[in-house]
Amino acid sequence: MNRALVVVTPNERSKRILREAGEFAAGSGAELVVLTVIPNDEFEETRSALADVGSSDVVYGVDQATESARRRAKRLAREALDGLDVEYRVVADIGPEVDSVLETAQWEACDHLFISGRRRSPTGKLISRDTTQSIMLKFDGPVTVLLAEEDETDSESKEKKRTLA
Repeated sequence: MNRALVVVTPNERSKRILREAGEFAAGSGAELVVLTVIPNDEFEETRSALADVGSSDVVYGVDQATESARRRAKRLAREALDGLDVEYRVVADIGPEVDSVLETAQWEACDHLFISGRRRSPTGKLISRDTTQSIMLKFDGPVTVLLAEEDETDSESKEKKRTLA
């Protein structure tokens, strides 16, 4: 492995997959590219919400969104990779996650991919293909997936709701 792409979102699983990728990269002398992707709908929601504020001073475009996401991912990587001797760069993109991941992996010449996923029931797998599965099927190289239980994301969002209430 020369260069690996690690896909992160702002959650605890991303810290775990970053740490795993970092240990692997440190042991093999590889470089990490840390990618965070802002889905189009999330970007448009934020832009619309800020436009509704009505301040002419508020500008939220692609540059602001990617810079903000890059800062969050950089903070996450710094925490997760603390104490490891590994080189990494952080990049951010806006768009469909599958396309962004695959295009970034190709652009950055990544030969390994690290991503978080979730366990799904056999029925859930039949009904729809998730992002992780699509990436695994389309990436030409090894993919390391950190699986969470199907209900873990539900408990994370319930915990967030409790914290906000």
